[in-house]
Formats: sequence, C-alpha cells, structure tokens
Amino acid sequence: MNEYGNDMNPYRAAGELAGITSLVDAFYANMDTFPEARVIRKMHPEDLTESRKKLTYFLCGVLGGPRLYIEHYGVINLPDFHSQVPIGTDERDAWMFCMQHAIAAQPYEASFKEYLVARLSIPAERIRLVNAAGI
Repeated sequence: MNEYGNDMNPYRAAGELAGITSLVDAFYANMDTFPEARVIRKMHPEDLTESRKKLTYFLCGVLGGPRLYIEHYGVINLPDFHSQVPIGTDERDAWMFCMQHAIAAQPYEASFKEYLVARLSIPAERIRLVNAAGI
C-alpha cells in the first residue's frame, strides 16, 4: 500500500489548507488556460470564487484534513452534484488533465504527486460512470 494510505497524512503532505488552496488555484488557472479544458470551463460560472472554495474544502476532507465542505455546505454526493451536466470521457479527461498539471506544479514529493493523481482519478471516473448510466 502507498505510504500515504498508511501513516502519512495526505492533508499534511499537500501543505494543509494553504497547500490545497495553491493546488486549486493552479487547477482553475489551467482550466482557464488550456484549450483542452474548454469543455469543462463552460460548465462553470464566469466567477470561479465559489467553485474554488468548494473544491478546496472538498479536497481538505478527501485528504484527511478538516471536513470543511461538510461544515459549510453539508454532505455531498459527487455523482448527484454533477448529474445536471453531461460528464463523459472527454470531460473526465479534461478535468484530470488540468488537475495533473496543477499537481505537477506543486512542491510535493514525487511519490505524493503520484498518489494524488491516482486518488483523484477515482472520483473522476465514478462521476463519469454514474453520469453515463443516467443514475
């Protein structure tokens, strides 16, 4: 098992709230910059302030830190939350493309970067699968 699934806390490895905020800022900058991301950028509001906050808070909880998303917004079911927009392979890949580039730009250890890409690919694929099934 990867070291981040055992004793190492992924939240600390990500730099806690400040590090995750930096990751999310890089992610949304990528979404605004990369032509490959146009398909998912159109799914977001013009002003990304709330989207940034939600993703930051969500990632804090996913990575074993404070459950800020639940504290501020309540429980989230990712497939349900994304059910109002079509999420297929192209959208999943665009999201992961932006996230992989954002992760690569962070001062994380290489092993943590690999862990994080693998960890975030799971909900990305789950959202695509549930959306494709129309559940």
